Amino acid sequence: MRLRHIALLTCTAFMLVGCNETLETVERDVSHVKNKVDYPLSPSILAEMDKKNMDRNAPIMIRIVKEESKLEIWKARRDNRFEVIASYDICAWSGKLGPKVKEGDRQAPEGFYNLTPGHLNPNSNYYLAINTGFPNRYDQANGRNGTNLMIHGACSSSGCYSMTDAQVLEIYGFARDAFKGGQKTVQLQALPFRMTAENMARHRKSEHYEFWKMLKVGYDNFEVTKRPPEVNVCEKKYVFNQQVEGGQFNAAASCPKMSTPPALASALQSYAKTYELAYTKATNKLDGMVWYDPSEAERKAVVAAKRKGREPAYAPTGSALKAGRLMKETEFAALMEKKAANGISGQAATAMASASNPGATTAATVGTVRPVAPARVAPTVMVASAPVPAPAAASQSAAAPQSVPVPALNPLAFSAPAQPEDTQKKPFWKFWSKQ
Repeated sequence: MRLRHIALLTCTAFMLVGCNETLETVERDVSHVKNKVDYPLSPSILAEMDKKNMDRNAPIMIRIVKEESKLEIWKARRDNRFEVIASYDICAWSGKLGPKVKEGDRQAPEGFYNLTPGHLNPNSNYYLAINTGFPNRYDQANGRNGTNLMIHGACSSSGCYSMTDAQVLEIYGFARDAFKGGQKTVQLQALPFRMTAENMARHRKSEHYEFWKMLKVGYDNFEVTKRPPEVNVCEKKYVFNQQVEGGQFNAAASCPKMSTPPALASALQSYAKTYELAYTKATNKLDGMVWYDPSEAERKAVVAAKRKGREPAYAPTGSALKAGRLMKETEFAALMEKKAANGISGQAATAMASASNPGATTAATVGTVRPVAPARVAPTVMVASAPVPAPAAASQSAAAPQSVPVPALNPLAFSAPAQPEDTQKKPFWKFWSKQ
């Protein structure tokens, strides 16, 4: 028993490989690091890669789960399936659940983004940074705009996903090694939450629900294949893993004739049947209930103790999952009335109240929730296009505190050299069918 206790303490203290299925980083001092750009990944991470049958320079995918404040690194195994190799608590992200729409709205992006070596910024004022690629072709086709949306260090956000310096040092290292191994683009999946039947049911009355259903198609494709989906945009919508039968994709134009590979379509249909049963069960369970999505201030209150003794620019935000809660519709309506009385604009209160009843016009008129039909998942695939060049100069928000540095625009971020076409590259559906 004593030996077992000692082994457990040793495992916890030194975070030996094998204690967890994924590596969780701890806060540590990185002031001694002289060469941030080439700082190697730790021996424990390399050992975990070997354990999971991964090569050091194998491709990666970055997944952000906004509601949980999680950033995950998924890495390709030697069988070309991706698995989580590291998971991080996002130190700070601003705004609420939902996509970024315009410059200055403090929203962090949601969607599918392609990152190239040029998106890595070794000279960031926030220790190290990776540009998210916002706005991509989907965002631009829908009139969305914004600049300098980053994954960076320093734990301070005005629309970015901000990590601690120690975390971004590792994340940068994962991307650097993958690019050195020949990966041309790293897919960033920025999701509002894990798009399970239970979570979709919980958020089914959000104003962003239709947008999230579109993202879910890409989410499902990855869950089925465990490979980043091929993303394109047409008719101002994402499309995933589609074979084009003549023509090409244009973000604002009609979609070309396209189809889903038969094996993938069959797998997605099976996945959708299971999902629909779970979704119906979840909506029945949540009948008459509304999910309250917390504000940024409410998320900050959850982790207020972390700010004690730190510099003013250090501004962590808590998990929306922990700060939010399920409420009865009557309780939700009363809360919205109270918020309106305390200074929230009538328009904002009405919008929040409408989340509990799409037919309501004021917070006081929230009524019985109408039955919600299961959201069907069509066996189609969507993918986000490559990032579009941003303006050459970055604008600094006038409302930003002068004590908080604004990350400088990486001069290389939007001028990455064009990659030559790989004539030997197999179509994605042939990779997927490989056993």
